[in-house]
Amino acid sequence: MQYALLNGERKEAVKGETGICVGCKQKVIAKCGAVKIHHWAHVSLSQCDSWWESETLWHREWKEGFAPEFREVSFYDQTRQEFHRADIHTSNGITIELQNSAINTDELQSRERFYPKLIWIVNGLKFKSFKVVKSIPNPLDPLLQHYEFCVSEHLSLMRTKDILTEKSHPEILTFYHEELKDIPFSTAFYSFSWRNPHQSWLNASCPIFIDLGGLFLYRLRKRHQISSNYSYLQLVSKKDFMKKYSGR
Repeated sequence: MQYALLNGERKEAVKGETGICVGCKQKVIAKCGAVKIHHWAHVSLSQCDSWWESETLWHREWKEGFAPEFREVSFYDQTRQEFHRADIHTSNGITIELQNSAINTDELQSRERFYPKLIWIVNGLKFKSFKVVKSIPNPLDPLLQHYEFCVSEHLSLMRTKDILTEKSHPEILTFYHEELKDIPFSTAFYSFSWRNPHQSWLNASCPIFIDLGGLFLYRLRKRHQISSNYSYLQLVSKKDFMKKYSGR
């Protein structure tokens, strides 16, 4: 944790000090070594946030982009009898959860139910075999309304009418095909490959932004189709993201 109560005030870790967790009110100890980022650590986590994960430099760098009062905001749901601490909670009611480690579907869905307006930022550098492949046309382009993307590493499509008529072997089309060759590609949308995908992220309901480092994020998008849904990425400037959500 970045913050705890020290002499009744919300403070960052100070070497040698003992504080109180803002949420569970249990004792926390300042950890201010030379290797890990300075933080507060619980003496016991048994009564604190069950969604806790160790804070990394990646978490801290993201938090520093938001005003201190938006960081580590605590919530208690009386009905569920649950306490949780949002990584970021902005003045317009949006919660941003920073996820560095894998998460199972049950916990992901629980968080999405707990926070009414939730956005995920996920450290994509921790994904194995995840690769941004190539730019694609905007999947929502009206010119593609009569086609469906094949769920494949190769960029290809099928005619919707072939799928609706349950044609046994619908023709697979590429963008070199006469019907598709004039459809423009976009620098904002990309296909990706993920050999062993985390199904929890692919099935999430709330917006997901994947951080692969650098100046951009990749928002995980889904095109709903008759055959099977097609997942793709939308490029988003980190600067634009912060301008929209940080309030700065």
